[in-house]
Amino acid sequence: MRFEKEFIRTLPKVLLHDHLDGGVRPQTIIELAKEQKYNLLPVNNPEELAKWFQRGAVRGSLPLFLEGFQHTCGLMQNEEALERVAYEMLEDMKKDGVVYVETRFAPVFHRNNEMNAYKAVQAVLRGLERGKKDFGVHYGVIICAMRQMDPSISLEMAELAVHFRNQGVVGFDLAGEEGGYPPKKHVDAFHYIQRENFNITVHAGEAFGKDSIWQAIQWCGAHRIGHATRLIEDMVVKNNEVSSMGSLAQYVLDKRIPLEICLTSNVHTGAIPSLNTHPFSILYKYKFRCTLNTDDRLMSNITLTDEYCTAAETFDLKLDDLEKITINAMKSAFMPYKQRIAVIYDILKPGFAKAKNTKGEIK
Repeated sequence: MRFEKEFIRTLPKVLLHDHLDGGVRPQTIIELAKEQKYNLLPVNNPEELAKWFQRGAVRGSLPLFLEGFQHTCGLMQNEEALERVAYEMLEDMKKDGVVYVETRFAPVFHRNNEMNAYKAVQAVLRGLERGKKDFGVHYGVIICAMRQMDPSISLEMAELAVHFRNQGVVGFDLAGEEGGYPPKKHVDAFHYIQRENFNITVHAGEAFGKDSIWQAIQWCGAHRIGHATRLIEDMVVKNNEVSSMGSLAQYVLDKRIPLEICLTSNVHTGAIPSLNTHPFSILYKYKFRCTLNTDDRLMSNITLTDEYCTAAETFDLKLDDLEKITINAMKSAFMPYKQRIAVIYDILKPGFAKAKNTKGEIK
């Protein structure tokens, strides 16, 4: 199904998997570089810089995809820059029709002589809170630990996340290159989060196989899985039909573990060869709790509106499907239950009901 892009933009949407340092505005990057006398940018024109990030990311490799972050992270090294990027992110969400977003970042990448991880989180929360007041978009922050770093640092980040749990931080994540860095190495951090009754999501099954997903769930207690494209390896699929599921896939399905699907990003990182081969079609057909996400808006040159349009056209999704996916996302959010229900019944359902009177389909 094809929809008018502006029609999709007006739909109330929920975004669970979006990296703060992967969605910085090109103009902001240039202005921050000028302020900070940062001379490493490849170009200083916002349009050309955007193309550089996007061209660099679309090479079918996760390590290559991550190269652009040296510049975004490199410029988010003081409180003013972090606060600005966070504030602008919520403004961008408002323009995109997103009513609730969970943004994630790794404070460990923002520690220097002037700023520690604690101040980094405070700065991001200040920016988001200002953005919420000005734009009306609700938010949550997910603190990321990094696979390639020492597990003791992951525990430190877990403790940081719990410290800020009543100030806007809603969960804990493990990100970074999967190959050679299994999540179970960071089990102490996850056990701490579990003992604190806090929320866990883990990047898994993007660049590594189903074992990464299994470890994320059974060793680390993940409540959600980021990407999870390789879960399809635990199913026997013929002619777009599943003839049998392994115990992992069945467990994910039965326990309603949400999957943070990032279609466009998965193509760009080489997790899948093309959109048409993405396991989303199988996962959604067989009632896995799928959500749609942007991952890195700057690198992939997308908004959540774009991702909805891509999903609808590629997998023939109707408006009812988009509503179901959006409600799936809100059900899976790390926001308290009462607030999730309020968003679903006060914002999402009325918004989609109104949209159904206009359709917005392209014949």
